[in-house]
Amino acid sequence: MTTMPFDALACPLDGCPLVPGEKAWRCENGHSFDVARQGYVHLLPVQKKRSLDPGDSKEMVAARQRFLNAGFYKEIAEALSDLALEALPVEEIGSVLDAGSGEGYYLRHLSARAGDNSLALIGVDISKWAVLAAAKQDKRTRWAVGSNANLPILPESLDLVLCLFGFPVYSEFARVLKPGGKVIQVDTGADHLRELREIIYPELKPPADTEIVDLEGFRTLDSTVLRFPLSLPDQDSIADLLAMTPHLYRANSEGLEKAASLESLVVTVDVVLKCLERR
Repeated sequence: MTTMPFDALACPLDGCPLVPGEKAWRCENGHSFDVARQGYVHLLPVQKKRSLDPGDSKEMVAARQRFLNAGFYKEIAEALSDLALEALPVEEIGSVLDAGSGEGYYLRHLSARAGDNSLALIGVDISKWAVLAAAKQDKRTRWAVGSNANLPILPESLDLVLCLFGFPVYSEFARVLKPGGKVIQVDTGADHLRELREIIYPELKPPADTEIVDLEGFRTLDSTVLRFPLSLPDQDSIADLLAMTPHLYRANSEGLEKAASLESLVVTVDVVLKCLERR
């Protein structure tokens, strides 16, 4: 197995190809983007930021890193990796983007599980703290600060896009995928973390409509539900799970106090893995 950085990057200002340099990536129009000391590239221009520090905070990233590296979501990573390897071309280098890659757990797992497959990998996240954490842990993958709404990727250059618990932008995914390229998306099901949500919220909202609809430019190949009980053995693991989800900010103070008082908890993991193909 060979894992290498994916390098078909595009200038986020004009879409021109970026040429790598030791200290910066540049396009033919003179736009330049520095390479950080840790090896990642910052491709989110100031004028395209909605805040000074968008995306997950340093604390959220640290909580997610502890939780995922402890193996709590290993079953999700294994199912995702197997589905991804099935979707990639045989006997050639498969190019993969994780759109909203966080601290890189799922790409690291895919790389480790690749076997004889050769992969060119890139993770893009809007949080500089997430990309920094990813770059520190994995030097064989390209890491970039960027936005799913304006992916710094050249057109029709990817075989596979991963979007895990994130914000899919299908028009951008269609632009960067080769014809016949695929998207694997992981979303939460109706019962995901239900036991925790019942503790922190006065009442639960009804589940959203999960009817499978073909999106413009894509057709649905497969949809699989993955459910399993997850035992959180101590206060730290419960706190990390809560800190890596939007529930930390949506719950009121009373709900957060109830969660903080728990010594242990068993929750249901309920996720949907969907595979889409670019038409």
